[in-house]
Amino acid sequence: MKIVIPGSLTDLNTYTNAERTNRYKGAKIKKQNTYKAAAAFMPVRTQKPTLPIKLHIDWFCQNKRKDIDNVAFAKKFILDGMQESGYIPNDGWQEIAGWEESFYVDKENPRIEIKIEESSKEK
Repeated sequence: MKIVIPGSLTDLNTYTNAERTNRYKGAKIKKQNTYKAAAAFMPVRTQKPTLPIKLHIDWFCQNKRKDIDNVAFAKKFILDGMQESGYIPNDGWQEIAGWEESFYVDKENPRIEIKIEESSKEK
């Protein structure tokens, strides 16, 4: 299964600066980003995966101005959004087996593509 989140999510530096400025500003950013990720999972929330799952995240950034570790911080919002949408019951060790990430530039269509690999029932 593949889920696409259009655009981008807030990077670590922006989030940290917001938290330092005003904790409510940081909370608002977290809420908005979690909601955006949850919205992408809403259409599949009834298709419960066999847990734990492994994620393959492809980050398509508009440019290379942000370091990839700052961009990848947004996986926190993705995992929380998966939980918020009801797709997974929690985002802990029992549900998430790990992830792989790749980074690309797409000036015309920045997005985040998440491929979900379910565990086999034999484990």
